[in-house]
Amino acid sequence: MAMCEICGKTQQMGNRVSHANNKRKHAFKPNIQKIRVKDAAGTPKRQYVCTRCLKSNKVAKAV
Repeated sequence: MAMCEICGKTQQMGNRVSHANNKRKHAFKPNIQKIRVKDAAGTPKRQYVCTRCLKSNKVAKAV
């Protein structure tokens, strides 16, 4: 399952609603990217991070 390792964001369940108001289940998944980040010791490590955490600088990208 797609999950952000920083904030723990996972998929949410909801409905797709047609013009005729027919409803069917749908899973809304977060935008998860696999990137290299620096951990507390400063060594690069690969993690799955959502784009919201990337945009808000909650992680330090390893260059």
